[in-house]
Amino acid sequence: MDYINRNVSINLKNIRKSKKMSLDVVSEQTGVSKSMLGQIERGESNPTVAILGKIVSGLRVSFNDLVCMPKEEIYIVKKESLEPSKESTDQYSVYTYFPYEEDRNFEIYMIEIKPGGVYTTGSHGEKTCEYINVIKGELTLEIDEKKYVIKSGDAVRFNTDKDHVYINDTNELLSFNAVFYWK
Repeated sequence: MDYINRNVSINLKNIRKSKKMSLDVVSEQTGVSKSMLGQIERGESNPTVAILGKIVSGLRVSFNDLVCMPKEEIYIVKKESLEPSKESTDQYSVYTYFPYEEDRNFEIYMIEIKPGGVYTTGSHGEKTCEYINVIKGELTLEIDEKKYVIKSGDAVRFNTDKDHVYINDTNELLSFNAVFYWK
């Protein structure tokens, strides 16, 4: 399940409970079947924009109320529940843990690069900075044709206003967390 589906799942259930509504009542008000609503709440369905439109109209909530990150004190993201937001099946996978939100100026990703894999990314714009913590393996980071080696347990920070390349020159999976920060 990607982060938007997860958000919709949690938010729909929270909205329904805050309005003290059963799935039957929500179904009547939205025109979406009870079984489909249950699947959405359990994270088993990927609702279309049309279905989301029926839900926000019937519940009289904004689209953002449904898709934005839930306002919970504790929000746990389990890797096994995520689908890669970007991937090249024989090179790398990028998992979005905490996407951009208007009231927060950072994003958090987990990136895995297969042995011998390369992930090239462009500039993230002016006044952006990236923080990387290598969890497993060894990252070779290339910026302006200079290479930097960051080993497991080490971290690096750099401005991301230019192209950069993540390289796994080893024979084991490389895994690291990346935090993108807008100054």
